[in-house]
Amino acid sequence: MPGQIFANHFSEHAKVIDACAALEKPSNAAVTAIISSLKRGGKVLAFGNGGSATQASHLVEELIGRFKDTRRPLPAISLVSDSSVISCIANDFGYAALFERQVEALAAKGDIAVGITTSGKSENVLRGFDAANRNGAVTIALCGKNGLQGFAVDHVVAVPSDNGAFIQEVHLMLLHVWCITVDEAIKAGKL
Repeated sequence: MPGQIFANHFSEHAKVIDACAALEKPSNAAVTAIISSLKRGGKVLAFGNGGSATQASHLVEELIGRFKDTRRPLPAISLVSDSSVISCIANDFGYAALFERQVEALAAKGDIAVGITTSGKSENVLRGFDAANRNGAVTIALCGKNGLQGFAVDHVVAVPSDNGAFIQEVHLMLLHVWCITVDEAIKAGKL
């Protein structure tokens, strides 16, 4: 039985990966926006819930630390990492306001707000996008095949799956592609 589970998971994952060729254009547009913002002195704000929260933090640590090559740190903030802020906002305003309050305080015009939601309907992520739109930040959504269910952002990268595990696995691959692209832009003197 474990062998069959292994084989099934990887086989199904491969099908999703094959269907992701269509993500090249929206993914490239999103990372181009990130590079453009960083070049102009902007910062990246990243947020999500659960596994998506860890991926938001992962993107930020790669930008501030490094991905493969040592290079200057890039300005990025994970909105899921400060337990005092999280507990304050959740207690005083409700969990749905978690990212909205932080984005409202931290996002400036031309910054990047990366929200990650496998379902495409996490209220706190959508409210974070709304605050980013109000502040003039560029919004990027990583989500599943259903998109953001009628909510508008600047860039949507929707993994063609409704399986949360596969969506998250592809999100991580996309984040790594973005980090490689950012590193290459620095090497080429474009950032």
